[in-house]
Formats: sequence, C-alpha cells, structure tokens
Amino acid sequence: MTDRPPLRSAVEPSSPPRHRRQLRTDRFRSWVRGPGGRFAVPALAIVVLLAVAGGAGIYLTRAVSPVPRPAASPSGPQSPSEPPLDLPATTSAPTLDTQPSTNPTPSATGRPQDALAGWAQRISTGVAIPPAALRAYGYATLRLAADKPGCHLAWTTLAAIGKVESDHGRAGGAVLQPDGSVLPPIIGPALNGQGGLHLVRDTDGGRYDGDPVYDHAVGPMQFIPGTWQTYQVDADGDGVADPNDINDATLAAANYLCAGGRDLATSGGWWGAVLSYNAIQQYAQKVFDAANDYGQRARTIA
Repeated sequence: MTDRPPLRSAVEPSSPPRHRRQLRTDRFRSWVRGPGGRFAVPALAIVVLLAVAGGAGIYLTRAVSPVPRPAASPSGPQSPSEPPLDLPATTSAPTLDTQPSTNPTPSATGRPQDALAGWAQRISTGVAIPPAALRAYGYATLRLAADKPGCHLAWTTLAAIGKVESDHGRAGGAVLQPDGSVLPPIIGPALNGQGGLHLVRDTDGGRYDGDPVYDHAVGPMQFIPGTWQTYQVDADGDGVADPNDINDATLAAANYLCAGGRDLATSGGWWGAVLSYNAIQQYAQKVFDAANDYGQRARTIA
C-alpha cells in the first residue's frame, strides 16, 4: 500500500458519442499507416512481449512469507531498498562419498558431514573455502533438500553467509578445526544499542556469549542467542548443539533461511531469506556477490 493517488478516479467518465469514437479510430488508422506508426507499433509489440515474458519468470517473484527476526544483525535497523531482481549463479548439489571419509585416518565420531569429504576436498582449493566448512555447507544443503525440498537452498548461499559473517569460522584470529569446532569461540560486540548496533538485551543468561546484560552474535554463522535457542540443532551427532560448531550452526542457519515456506529458487524468496538474516541491503548484496562467485568457480571444477 502506498500514498500514491489511484490510477483511475472513482467515477469513470461517460463514453463519448459514437461518431467521436469513429473519428478517433479513423485518426489512429491513418497514424498507423504513416511513418511514425510503422515504427512505433512494432516497437510497442516487442515491449509488450518482453513484459509478458518477464512477468512469467521467476525473477519478478516477490517474497510473501513473513520476515522473522534476523539471526544475526549487529547493525542498526535500516530500510533496505528494493533488491535486484536476480539470483546468484548455482552449481550442482554436493555428492556423497562411498566411504565415510577420504582422510588417511577416518574419523571415529562418524559425523554425517564426513560422507562429503571427497567432494569438499575436490573443490576446496578452487572456491577458497576450508574443507571442514564445505562439508558443513554441503551436508546442510542435502538435509534441507530432504526435509524441505520446496526451499531449494544451495550450498553456495550458506557458504556466502559463512564468508560474510566470519570468513568460514576464521574471524578475529579464530581457527576452524577439522571437526568443525571454532577455537577460540567467535563472539560479536555487545548489542547495546550504541554505535549503530541493535539493542538486544540478554536472552541466555550469558550462556553463549558470557554477557548477562546484552546479547552478542555468536559462532561462525553469528546467531543471536535468543534465535539460536529456537533453531539450535546437533547436526554432527556429538550430543551438543553448539553455535561455535560450524556443523551445528550451518544446519541451524539453513533451517532459519527456509522458515516460512520460502522458495530460494525464486528471486523474492532468496532475497527475502537473506534480508531476514540481516536486514541491510549492503549485507545482502555482499552475500549475493559471494554466492555468485562460489557458483561460478565451482562450475569450472571437474
């Protein structure tokens, strides 16, 4: 709903007399036969065809699902401009290995993510993402394809968020471990309402961020503790749902992005999901650029 005046008045004008309509028709036919009409009519037809074709495409789809509270939005609220009507480049889905792991010494934990070790190792160098992070992104993608097939979440979108949020678990000198844990834990600034940050008072008693007064975004996917407690999941089967474990955090982020029945294969669904994660247009554009880059790079890897 906008404040724009209606395109038509509430009362339609009466129809012109029959002879006036005939006069206008004759004038129009004369114009069409002239040089101006011969150029304008085909051009108008092309414009109409393009508009119809565009209207039928997915790029004109708008997000209709409600936008939940961002999982991690350290910056203050802004009104995002209309996002570009486009989708990042995609690539084929991750593939499972025949063996649980291609490492010389297979993991004794039996993490389900290890089944993608071969795929992750094969494309890691080409996309510049650590294998442990790729296994997490790939596994979450496969899980969502099974649990919520209508979401159409791509691993490149999860990888792009991981890149923008924490450089795949390596922000601030943190190190992403082979098992997916991040040491030391990644904890963002206090969301105290100052310096352009949101005001988010404590929701976890300091359990995840060590602050009993204000919340901090935590982990490689930068979850606010209150949101983490809603979407937390033990994705690697170690008995703990840990926001500083990239396996757990990535699957939780995947569920968050697909909430509300979003379809990320549509432009509106994709941009709506990313903006729900952090409602700043510049943030969403960074995620788009990273996802597009990963998709294009992965296409070149055999």
